[in-house]
Amino acid sequence: MASPVFIGLDIGTTSTKAIAFAPTGEIKAIAKQEYPLSSPQPGYSEQDPQAILSAVVTGLQAVVKQANLAPDQVGAIGFSAAMHSLIAVDAQNNLLTNSITWADSRSVEQVNRLKSDSRGFEIYQRTGTPIHPMSPLSKLIWMREQDPDKFHKAAKFISIKEYVLFQLFGCYVVDYSIASATGLFNLRSLNWDEGALAIAGICAEQLSELVPTTHILRGMKADQAATIGLHADTPVVVGASDGVLANLGVGAIAPDQIAATIGTSGAVRQVVSQPLTDQQQRTFCYALTDQHWVVGGASNSGGVVLRWWRDRFGQAEVEQAKADPAKVDPYDLLIQLAENVPVGAAGLLFLPFLTGERAPSWNSDARGVFFGVALHHDRTHFTRAVLEGILYSIYSIAVALNELAGADPANSKIVLASGGFARSPIWLQMMADLFGREVQAPEVYEASGFGAAVLAMVAVGALKDIAEVQSLIQIKTRYQPNLERSQQYQELFGLYQRLYSQLVNEFSTIANYQRRSGN
Repeated sequence: MASPVFIGLDIGTTSTKAIAFAPTGEIKAIAKQEYPLSSPQPGYSEQDPQAILSAVVTGLQAVVKQANLAPDQVGAIGFSAAMHSLIAVDAQNNLLTNSITWADSRSVEQVNRLKSDSRGFEIYQRTGTPIHPMSPLSKLIWMREQDPDKFHKAAKFISIKEYVLFQLFGCYVVDYSIASATGLFNLRSLNWDEGALAIAGICAEQLSELVPTTHILRGMKADQAATIGLHADTPVVVGASDGVLANLGVGAIAPDQIAATIGTSGAVRQVVSQPLTDQQQRTFCYALTDQHWVVGGASNSGGVVLRWWRDRFGQAEVEQAKADPAKVDPYDLLIQLAENVPVGAAGLLFLPFLTGERAPSWNSDARGVFFGVALHHDRTHFTRAVLEGILYSIYSIAVALNELAGADPANSKIVLASGGFARSPIWLQMMADLFGREVQAPEVYEASGFGAAVLAMVAVGALKDIAEVQSLIQIKTRYQPNLERSQQYQELFGLYQRLYSQLVNEFSTIANYQRRSGN
């Protein structure tokens, strides 16, 4: 009998990916289904839950077909999902809201109040979720105050993963990992935090049943299973959040390893053996399993910034790629523009906060800045500055993580890279130079999807424990830092930090102006 295939299902911000893996980690098939983000008002960021459910079913169906899998060949499916989403449903399980995503900033006023209240810091210490508009806690406070009709009609408040699993299995469950990113979950008791619930104005019965990340669901609704091409009793592992699974998916689970991800957003994370929070509230702490915790920070300023640059200023590359889309990618063309530009883009520095910033500053008012613009700068310099600015935002999280958990980017043996940027040798070399350490890019760069599949293997006994992921990781390329460039980057990073600190008050001024202008 052929070896079973394990599917990692990753519900992301802009797309859902279903990836079929052999037990060795080899990708057998991959299917991607995209969907839009809507912004009906300034600061709003929403998605249609039914569109995402359709993407999940269609993606699973497509990957089963591509890999030519008979139903009994699927060993298990593991779920990964973006964090911090919030959906309200009524007593008949009807949607009252869209999925309010991590990028939504409508609750800025509620966050500012909670931050100035000592209870805010206490909640952070107990839950590991920074006080920020991304957090479902702050979204609930906003809804209670600004949309009380829906708030009081709601029988359940759930995430997008819970919505999908309910549609497939008819039960409301939430894993410790997704729960630990709500601001409502106590890291040490592994239960809902009564103090946070009181501030939100809800009760535990309005939330889903808490389960470990290796919890197995069986008995998928017959029509959904038939559409996908699965047996109804195929094991479906509830899984975890995309961030912690990205660490697992690149094998970054040892104390001397950090994982750096740049997808739509960015993150730096390290696995620790017990919950760990920061007195300065710079970092998060989320569950991977009940024995493994992931500390780190997420940045808004990831690939979404490069996409903005491509869409606004990369039309030549977009048109060039259209001529041969199978061979040419506009992002690759843009990055190539920057390859021969020296470190520091000839004195041009970019603060990449186009959508505010999360870690380490947690400042939703932060905005983008090009600093040092002079007559000698052209589009190649600006492109290089954009790439470097994104990396500075990632490195600033690594510096904070060093102070908290000892994951010094200058002392850690390796940085493991994942996300779309891990396909770019130019960008990875820039990261190695900035961090001053070796950067490794695993063969499988879809780390969250692979992490979900690995967790599924552990849940059904195909792997003994998550440590066995190390034997499955194949490193594709290694990038060594250039000492001279590293020294230049350290000087520029200091300027980057000083610029941010000097502009904090002005960020608030311009952000308020933008809100008054309806932008």
